[in-house]
Amino acid sequence: MNITASYIRQRLQGDYTSQESGNLSRLICCEILGQKAVDYYLGKDITLSVKAEQELESILTRLHHFEPIQYILGEARFLGRTFYVAPGVLIPRPETEELVELMLKELSPISRILDIGTGSGCIAVSLAKELPESQVTAWDVSEDALSIAASNSKSLQVAVRFEQRDVLTYSPDATERYDVIVSNPPYVIEAEKQEMEQNVLDWEPSLALFVPDTDPLRFYRRIAMLGLEMLVPGGKLYFEINRAFGEDIVSMLRESGYHAIRLQKDISHNDRFVIAEK
Repeated sequence: MNITASYIRQRLQGDYTSQESGNLSRLICCEILGQKAVDYYLGKDITLSVKAEQELESILTRLHHFEPIQYILGEARFLGRTFYVAPGVLIPRPETEELVELMLKELSPISRILDIGTGSGCIAVSLAKELPESQVTAWDVSEDALSIAASNSKSLQVAVRFEQRDVLTYSPDATERYDVIVSNPPYVIEAEKQEMEQNVLDWEPSLALFVPDTDPLRFYRRIAMLGLEMLVPGGKLYFEINRAFGEDIVSMLRESGYHAIRLQKDISHNDRFVIAEK
């Protein structure tokens, strides 16, 4: 019997569901404490050193305070690759994986791509990895995010140009031209906070999550304006969106002069992506 795994699940009881406790137990035993997965599933126990026991207690305390396991591990998986993450960036979501997969089906292998609000760099780095002949630039307002994204670019051995930019105030010069602009900007309105999990609210950066209730399209509107200046004719915008505002974003883009606008659903059948052409 795996006494350590049972102890972990017991300690997490009350804070997490049975399924969540089981998943966390496996991650802690295999990813942090070094147990082989086959031994874990066979129910074999682990012999822990005093240092490992102290580390385990520290992890359980952090989980009790709802710190995401990805921050504790210091990494998250995205499209089969491992990305370094820390509280300065959002944890990559499966929906964003869908966005990148969609882009990879549609983009030219030689594209000039701009990722606005790059965070961990998961979009920019993944595109650079899959489209090695493309030129990828990534913006973020946060120095912490840019440092984390640059670390991921280096560890995954791709060339991405990272720039600190506040998209709400930045004015591009006449030489900045792109074939594609992609963004997963802040899109959660303040009113939705009450529906969110504590591990998101307490730990993930609010700067990357929230927009005012009175202006939910703030970033989409600004990026659309920049796109009119920086996209080449026929260039494309790719947005990940709040499912509640798909039609509003489509209308805004149409009024801005974009065409061939598509509103697409994610795997959960929620409106999640908008694609438009200049």
